[in-house]
Formats: sequence, C-alpha cells, structure tokens
Amino acid sequence: MLQNIGIPGLILVLIIALIIFGPSKLPELGRAVGSTLKEFKKSTRELVSDDEPELKQSKAENESTMK
Repeated sequence: MLQNIGIPGLILVLIIALIIFGPSKLPELGRAVGSTLKEFKKSTRELVSDDEPELKQSKAENESTMK
C-alpha cells in the first residue's frame, strides 16, 4: 500500500501535515513517530529472539520422529 505513494503523494501528505499541525508541532510529531517505531522494532526483535530456541527445539523433535 505505501509503496504506491510516490514522491508527489509524499509531498502532498507533508503539506497536509504542515497545514494541520503547524510548523511548531511537526518536530514533536516526528520524534513521537520515531520513538514509537523504535519501540515497535525493539519489541518485534525481542519476540522473534524469544521464539528462536523453541523453534529449534521443535524442529529437532520433528526431525527425530521422522527418522
């Protein structure tokens, strides 16, 4: 969905954001979005790393039962 925006669409979104939030609020909004994305990525990495040992164990069990 987002890959179809393109440069003109991105410029339009930025202009609309500037009109709605004003120039003083845009840096705050950008920082908030950035910190939210950072936290989301961190949580995703933690979930994936928590599941890796379980996946390896279940894979080993499946391989041993197939033999």
